[in-house]
Amino acid sequence: MARRVVRKPTKVLMDLDARKATILKAVVVEHIDTALPVGSSAVAASADLDVSSATVRSEMVALEREGYLAQPHTSAGRIPTDKGYRYFVDHLQSGVLGAVQQQQVKEFFASVRGEVEEVLEQTSTLLSQMTSYTSVVVGASHAHATILSVQLVNLDSHHHLLVTVFSDGSVVKHSLTPSYAATPKEVMEASRQLNALLINTSLATRVQVPSRRDHEADLVREAVSILHAQQPVMEGEQVFIGGSSRVAEVFDGVETVRQVLAILEQELLVVSLVQDILDQGLSVAIGSEHGFEPLATCALIVAPVTIDGVPAGAVGLLGPTRMKYREAMAAAEVVSARLSRHFAGADDRG
Repeated sequence: MARRVVRKPTKVLMDLDARKATILKAVVVEHIDTALPVGSSAVAASADLDVSSATVRSEMVALEREGYLAQPHTSAGRIPTDKGYRYFVDHLQSGVLGAVQQQQVKEFFASVRGEVEEVLEQTSTLLSQMTSYTSVVVGASHAHATILSVQLVNLDSHHHLLVTVFSDGSVVKHSLTPSYAATPKEVMEASRQLNALLINTSLATRVQVPSRRDHEADLVREAVSILHAQQPVMEGEQVFIGGSSRVAEVFDGVETVRQVLAILEQELLVVSLVQDILDQGLSVAIGSEHGFEPLATCALIVAPVTIDGVPAGAVGLLGPTRMKYREAMAAAEVVSARLSRHFAGADDRG
């Protein structure tokens, strides 16, 4: 497992004066586009500044001294540091999805069907296709979701299907194979009793099962026992990774690619990473901010998924620190909002 470093609270950066801020923004934008160090002449030509290249160079030296820029080689231009990216992101205006991406989202949510796991997996693919970055979609455990309905379906006298619907949209199915023969009427009555007993409870709730000895009560006890036995399995969040193959396309260096892929294979680590970022109230973690040394050259954008105000997971995008933040943040925010609406049963046609 990757070694976790101690994370310090994110500091609020001092505002730069207008000229330094404009120069820093120009360096970040140029470096994101080219992946190359940026020289003062390029900044002077591209930025909205009425100053000489020498003045820009002097300001870039000051930005380097203040920790916003770094010079990888003596004769090279500058590149943004994590601090420089943080300032850029903190002062970034909200982005808007392009027409093609808007259409992708609209068509996806108009047609996506299936159980929660299928929807989350398909969403991870959508996000990766929209942005060309690796996507991370985390679905909250439904161990603490409330039960909306329970149905016991009679297949034959010794085989019954238990179907449980949870408030997070998940549907869980189990088979009951009692040794005794239950009639359709007994199965129907047991189903009614299960609904009365379990609706609006969670799997963590201990309920009082009937103690009498008859087929209906036996079916109820067996169904409750099966559901509660699943709780340890359901405690872990579900993780879906989309576009793992894109890691090699967007990261420089074989070792970096290897380390990123190794992290993505550790689901508990991914969930912990996403949850820690959300707990800090961040939507973007840059470089060392997320606390994982192997991801020191990465940025992670996350957006929560909620159902009626209750956390139900998150969507994220993983890329290099020079990722296209505005576009990626817009994609994560829009998809998380639409996913929340989808699971809440809202109209997703718009």
